[in-house]
Amino acid sequence: TVTIGTQIWMVENLKTTKYRNGDPIPNVGDSKTWATLTSGALCNYNNDADMGNKYGKLYNWYAVNESRKITPAGWHVPTHDEWTTLDNYLELNTGTSGNVGKALAAKTDWAPSTYEGVIGNDLMKNNSSGFTALPGGYRGYGYVGETGFWWSSSQYQNYWAWYRYLYHFGTDIQSEYFGDKNTGYSVRCIKD
Repeated sequence: TVTIGTQIWMVENLKTTKYRNGDPIPNVGDSKTWATLTSGALCNYNNDADMGNKYGKLYNWYAVNESRKITPAGWHVPTHDEWTTLDNYLELNTGTSGNVGKALAAKTDWAPSTYEGVIGNDLMKNNSSGFTALPGGYRGYGYVGETGFWWSSSQYQNYWAWYRYLYHFGTDIQSEYFGDKNTGYSVRCIKD
């Protein structure tokens, strides 16, 4: 875990295959089946277990919102506002990283970039916060090594939910509300 401001975060993406009560979260490898789901599911990037071990599992938002809870006791999936609190704190406390994106990003695995100050440039300046964000991509579209995506627990209208992402050419953690609930993103836990 790492304390950032007033929050305590896990320093790895979630890798659980079970809900808190012990029920299994279905591992759905077939893209056509995944796209029609309205219940919780997980997968590994490219259905590769080694990728799941390295970057964490990818979950749809139905698993995030499941009443059986996807997180261990004492933890939860951060709300949109809790992600904003993290962003606001790091805006004022980037440390040696120089910007929020680099302060969150791990020192390894990000695609290189020649653009000064972005996440992919000079990886040794990354991770001043200790958050250790890895570029785990997302289900169906790739971007491993280039982008990391994380769900929030906050819904936006009926079909979408809020999420955050880091991009190797970027300097900030981006906030988007139009994540389709069937998309497979990473999950990072925050302490209750």
